[in-house]
Amino acid sequence: MARNMFGPVRGARDRQWKGWWGGDPPFHAPVSVLTHHAREPQPMDGGTTYHFVTDGIAAALARARAAAGDGEVSVHGGATTINQYLTAGLIDELRLRIVPFTLGAGTRLFEGVPPLRLEQVTSRSVAAPTIG
Repeated sequence: MARNMFGPVRGARDRQWKGWWGGDPPFHAPVSVLTHHAREPQPMDGGTTYHFVTDGIAAALARARAAAGDGEVSVHGGATTINQYLTAGLIDELRLRIVPFTLGAGTRLFEGVPPLRLEQVTSRSVAAPTIG
């Protein structure tokens, strides 16, 4: 999730905000949101409930695994989040979507991550007339 998907509450107006997808997000499953800002779970339509985890990546992953049962768990996030999971050895499959767009300074993917033994399984390009 993006940093400001459920950023810190900045007033009464923000408490009503349901995130970028509105009241019926596309997940239809419990979602663990790694955050620095404690917040009550946010139930949505379609079976999605956002659970805000403030005690680190291992706790977020444990909550997601418990909710998934025998199903798969996906980790979505920016470079900082992905680098934490890679460094901890908690990623077994990495799918990247690379967009040739410069957003400015920030954390680089794989920055500070120990050397990994990665195997490229597939690669594909998608035509995109415009980005932005």
